[in-house]
Amino acid sequence: MINCLRIIYVCLSMRVGPRFLTSCSLSSGSGERIENTMGAFTHAVEVGTEMLELDCHLTKDSHVVVSHDENLLRQAGQDVNISSLNLEELPPYKETLEVTFKAGHFSTGSDRNFALLEDVFRKFPHIAVNIEVKENNSMLIEKISDLVKKYNREAISVWASVDSTIMENCRKTNSSMPYMFTVKRGLMLLLLYYTGLLPFVPLGESFLQFYLPQIINREYIPETWILRSRLVIFLIERLTLREGMFKHLRDRGIQIHLFVCNEEQDIEAAFAAGATGVMTDYPTLLSNYIRRHKQDT
Repeated sequence: MINCLRIIYVCLSMRVGPRFLTSCSLSSGSGERIENTMGAFTHAVEVGTEMLELDCHLTKDSHVVVSHDENLLRQAGQDVNISSLNLEELPPYKETLEVTFKAGHFSTGSDRNFALLEDVFRKFPHIAVNIEVKENNSMLIEKISDLVKKYNREAISVWASVDSTIMENCRKTNSSMPYMFTVKRGLMLLLLYYTGLLPFVPLGESFLQFYLPQIINREYIPETWILRSRLVIFLIERLTLREGMFKHLRDRGIQIHLFVCNEEQDIEAAFAAGATGVMTDYPTLLSNYIRRHKQDT
């Protein structure tokens, strides 16, 4: 009986996917360049980023544009949605932008133009890209999938969404791409872990990505009032940063990315917790940390 259970466990643990990635740039490294521009992507890759994290939206004339927000007020100073503009009508980014996860800090750069997802794929054919879809827009999802297929990068392009309905649409459109745990699936993961059933349940996801709890209310101020409680954050940290669960996921080939780590103490805490990778707005900081610690080992 024990041997049978071991065989089942080995079968469930087998996974084919992208190699483990340790350095991930959030919004292309928005702490060091204007977010989500080709200049920012280029800089992030040059300093050692292994994965680019980005969000996509669809213009009125059906171009897939890289942008954190659908509305351009924060980024460009204009209260207008990307979906209401043609590509050529998109305004430039502001000259300086506050770093979302580091209040009071600003980034700037010579490139202030919105980037196309296709341009990112064309320039960085071998760099993994984490593509977050925030709206259940079938045309957007289909166009992202078409671009992924066109540039033959299904193995290194990741579907990302916190919403299970959106993720279902993404998976239905292109099931060959690896994908992350949604919030709903993440809660199920915790339930399986704490009930001891996790080793016996197949998991289709390749990535577990969530906030490093200790940055909440310091680097990231949540809108939800309950998350502003120190006790709640303490409980979340206790429940989610479980060494045993992380080891189990790593053994099954599932990557664990914690974000947004914009201080060295947070990078260190993320790796100490068992994360395989870290997402940051400061790719140079992260790359230097990784390089320094590789030399020490």
